[in-house]
Amino acid sequence: MRLHLNIGSNSGDSRVLTGRAVAAVVNAFGPCGAAVTVAPPYYSEPWGFVSSSMFVNIGLMIDFPFLPSEEAVDGIYLRLSAIERSISSMPHRNPDGSYRDRELDIDIIAVDERVISTPHVTAPHPRMHLRPFVLHPMHTLDPSWRHPLLHMTPSELLAALG
Repeated sequence: MRLHLNIGSNSGDSRVLTGRAVAAVVNAFGPCGAAVTVAPPYYSEPWGFVSSSMFVNIGLMIDFPFLPSEEAVDGIYLRLSAIERSISSMPHRNPDGSYRDRELDIDIIAVDERVISTPHVTAPHPRMHLRPFVLHPMHTLDPSWRHPLLHMTPSELLAALG
């Protein structure tokens, strides 16, 4: 199974926080035989809200030596959430659900080229095709990946954004 993640930060020492998150993901999944590939940092303006703080985004691709069930994907999500909370307890949304500056956010972007809907994970991420900060790292890591609903590669999705 191939899992795509995006780690983002625009508050605090974003480079240190995202670096800690990458190391924690590698330490969490590497011992079970997963290979983790990391894209170079991608810097971007905030998306979906106004802030003067730029984001550092890092894409990760995790190749697991097995094809897990949807319940296992939920378990991976819970492990990633624990990593996120262990590095920063700062919420990444306002009480009304709107976006805000955040020290750390780890999102599951895609699980292979599968459509997954569990209590915790919707894959592909419902807004990934609108976010250059997700698509650029995915193109670097896995240029032949195809969105299972839109049937486009990361570069085709980027081109569609204009």
